[in-house]
Amino acid sequence: MERFLDISLIITAVGLILSVILQSKGAGLGGLTGADTGGVFTARRGIERVLFWVTIVLSVIFFGLVLTIIIMGR
Repeated sequence: MERFLDISLIITAVGLILSVILQSKGAGLGGLTGADTGGVFTARRGIERVLFWVTIVLSVIFFGLVLTIIIMGR
């Protein structure tokens, strides 16, 4: 069971990192360096909205896996 949790945590972490990187690439190259890319409140449409929700779901799964591993008492 611990091996399954470890592998799923790694896969979730990689997916979360990729989704965040893809979101910053969608904002332009200035988003990667921290430059101002315009307004803070922009409408998310199409793939941006899907990517936003995928990031939220992956972060909740990641948090749940970490809590499960901690509770199991490593």
